[in-house]
Amino acid sequence: METLETGTDELLAVVENRVATLTLNRPEKRNALSDRLTPALRQILLDLDGRQDVGCIVITGAGSSFCAGGDISGMGDNLASTQAQQASHEAKVLELQYRQETLTLRLYEHTKPTIAALPGAAAGAGFCIALACDLRVACESAFVTTGYRNVGFSGDYGGSWLLNQLVGPSKTKELYFTGRRVAAEEALNLGIFNAVVADDALAATVSDLAMHIANGPAVALGYMKENINRAQRTGLRECLAMEADRLVRCVETEDHKEAVAAFIEKRAPLFNQSKSP
Repeated sequence: METLETGTDELLAVVENRVATLTLNRPEKRNALSDRLTPALRQILLDLDGRQDVGCIVITGAGSSFCAGGDISGMGDNLASTQAQQASHEAKVLELQYRQETLTLRLYEHTKPTIAALPGAAAGAGFCIALACDLRVACESAFVTTGYRNVGFSGDYGGSWLLNQLVGPSKTKELYFTGRRVAAEEALNLGIFNAVVADDALAATVSDLAMHIANGPAVALGYMKENINRAQRTGLRECLAMEADRLVRCVETEDHKEAVAAFIEKRAPLFNQSKSP
């Protein structure tokens, strides 16, 4: 196991068996985002992007929560600061756009498959982080909530788009307008969660899933993610063209050649021997 330096004990990061596990580590604050935790998360996601020894990223929370979103107890101080008061409306918008693009957009477009492992609640921007991951696995006691209406906010970090992709506009509006809690079973039925497991089975379930993904054909998996993300914003003709390009690229990889050889020899393939052509 390799421990990665994040610059703060509010974010823990380790790499083991080609899986990078990032743990939001503010359990006393339900892992709410902070001025130390959030920049560290942005940076570690950027650092992991180019690592050939990482095939999957897991994001989870310490204790019994995933992430409570913004730290409400510190919002008043932040808004009242002299710097915040002096900034123009345009400057504030640009700053928030930068923060969003370097967190949830970076996560959504990440070259590695990503899994959110929810040991408990995900709210507001914390819910958005989970939504920006490719897969979400939760324990039975977990729940999610948009939460924004409860603090008089309209929403940020892409939740209105990310949730809409999973449940459609009508249900997204309901969950934003009401801010109600969505329990694990309902979230599973809605397609927000990919799986719900017993509380004491979460770590093992996610570990098995992450290692299975991480030890697959990395180049092909990256192209799969790219293809599926693209399908949300383009037509079939463009998707067909890009699928053809990416599959032909896969043909040139050692992983594909290994898979063919393993099939002929009636054995399991050993992937991760190639880089993108």
